[in-house]
Amino acid sequence: MGSNQNCNIKPAKRLELVSEYYFSRKLKEVAKLNAEGKDIVSLAIGSPDMPPSKATVDKLCEVARMDNTHGYQPTIGTPELRNAMAGFYKRWYGVKLDPNTEIQPLIGSKEGILHITLAFVNPGEQVLVPNPGYPTYTSLSKLLGAEVVNYNLDADNGWQPDFEELEKMDLSKVKIMWTNYPNMPTGANAQVETYRKLVNFAKKHSILIVNDNPYSFILNDKPISLLQVEGAKDCCIELNSMSKSHNMPGWRVGMIAANTQFVQWILKVKSNIDSGTFRGLQLAAAEAYNNDAEWHHQANIVTYRRRRNLAEEIMKILGCTFDKEQVGMFLWGKIPEKYTDAEELTEKVLNEARVFITPGFIFGSNGSRYIRISLCAKDDKIKEAVERIKNLKNI
Repeated sequence: MGSNQNCNIKPAKRLELVSEYYFSRKLKEVAKLNAEGKDIVSLAIGSPDMPPSKATVDKLCEVARMDNTHGYQPTIGTPELRNAMAGFYKRWYGVKLDPNTEIQPLIGSKEGILHITLAFVNPGEQVLVPNPGYPTYTSLSKLLGAEVVNYNLDADNGWQPDFEELEKMDLSKVKIMWTNYPNMPTGANAQVETYRKLVNFAKKHSILIVNDNPYSFILNDKPISLLQVEGAKDCCIELNSMSKSHNMPGWRVGMIAANTQFVQWILKVKSNIDSGTFRGLQLAAAEAYNNDAEWHHQANIVTYRRRRNLAEEIMKILGCTFDKEQVGMFLWGKIPEKYTDAEELTEKVLNEARVFITPGFIFGSNGSRYIRISLCAKDDKIKEAVERIKNLKNI
């Protein structure tokens, strides 16, 4: 019973285009090592380990206890949440958004990647994806029948797009260019000049720029937005998320900021896929958007700076080089020449030091000689990792 061998049922061909997400596969291996008593210290995934603000949690509990708050909610989100999102963009970025028409709450920005692709890209059309870059830009594009065209980011150019190289490409079938500044995995900060060039590039080639912007508050005193550039709203979308900036990764609250027409097209897709988010989550998220500057400083600057210093120590022990100007919740470093690739080093660290760090190849071929250390672990765990790696032989 339970076998489909007699039914000849086969999966969709699109599954052949993607593999299981690296972390999904690797975490099963780590769980097995932990079950064997290996006590792995994980410095791999960017899942904030700190709680949201007290006011955020209190609001969730308050609403959850009410009798009349558990029904379906509008796909467009509650007015309270949309207004809070607009207020957040005005307060921190100086960007004015109409909360009724230029904002769309999401069940996390990863969901937004799906909705935007469905709304703008026909099967067979192309999307520009950074190399290195967030793997979901590639995997979701492939699952939805889009053709992925990589564009290079490299250290010599500060991990910013090379617009001369882009201009030499055949862009006739490109519908979307995915960008992510501040950048993951490289930690390259957002630059106003890059944003201006992106807007000009979008208008020149009628390509939609989608900037994924969840890291602008982490180790970064001056968060900026693509939508600050004049004319950006005409040809750009910005994704933002509460996962990193507000310590709410499991809450799944994100947003799209764009012009009215773009939001309507995306809503047309979204309304056919999900049924909205629990009212308690939305009202608690609205409360979180009102966190003051001191909360952000303590959570996103002070804590991560302390951990970043420890991560830099690990990089130095491993003989890796890195840019100290990086922002975000990871540290990106280039491995020594003696290693064939990053995975050779990360596997040695995992199996001999019992510390899980990320090989850069999962972000694209331009990451093959880099490793990434997450700062989303308690200080004592990172200190433990430092001591274990210090004791490694033949490093």
